[in-house]
Amino acid sequence: MKNDWLDTLFPPNAERTVPWPPVGETVTLWRPTSLHELQLVAQTGWQNWPPRLPDQPIFYPVLNRLYAEEIARDWNAKRNDPPIGFITEFEVQAEVAIQYKVQVVGTQDRHQELWVPAEELNDFNWAIVGPIRVIGHFAGKGYTGAIDPETHLPEDF
Repeated sequence: MKNDWLDTLFPPNAERTVPWPPVGETVTLWRPTSLHELQLVAQTGWQNWPPRLPDQPIFYPVLNRLYAEEIARDWNAKRNDPPIGFITEFEVQAEVAIQYKVQVVGTQDRHQELWVPAEELNDFNWAIVGPIRVIGHFAGKGYTGAIDPETHLPEDF
């Protein structure tokens, strides 16, 4: 899975990776997301992530819920319009997930993510097992919508 553009953005000598821990048949991943991206996921029947935009060369699910919550709270709920971040959780076939190195982008035991090149996202989506689930949300200052506390979805969703 060699990509020249990825080597340009993240030179091999700057790469920080850790080995995969033992895995079963599937791997649980999380993704912090905006309302717009969540609407696109819903349009697929909660089965797929939408294609990346031209300025998004990678899709990056994260390997733990705390990190997903941190991004949803500190980034999505502060910088998105509307100012809200959702935490999603989903399962991926382990044989596909482990093809991607675990990238460390901060604290080694917390800030771990996979870098799935945009051109490989369709294949990655095929490996999703079951639905993509919304498990939490963070509404930022100025969010005027109402969120269902059980589903974590906007009431008008």
